[in-house]
Amino acid sequence: MDAGQRTEAEAAAFRRLVSHLRERDDVQNADLMDTAGFCRNCLSRWYAEGAAERGVELSKEDAREIVYGMPYEEWKARHQTEREPGAPAH
Repeated sequence: MDAGQRTEAEAAAFRRLVSHLRERDDVQNADLMDTAGFCRNCLSRWYAEGAAERGVELSKEDAREIVYGMPYEEWKARHQTEREPGAPAH
């Protein structure tokens, strides 16, 4: 596998992960953090950081919309459950 093929395979895996997370809107970010050590917000931050490393400016909100498939506040209103008092927030 050459470098270009590797980049394409990595991009395909990323797109598949994002698609999977969009389909699994029943899984809360807190649950992802507890089990996987990252969440949708982490993924969007890494996306923005990767863009910045390549000289592309991408806002936090734009990166989140890429990962969530809609504005973050809309996703939260539709899918995020309330955390119990005292539960850690991410």
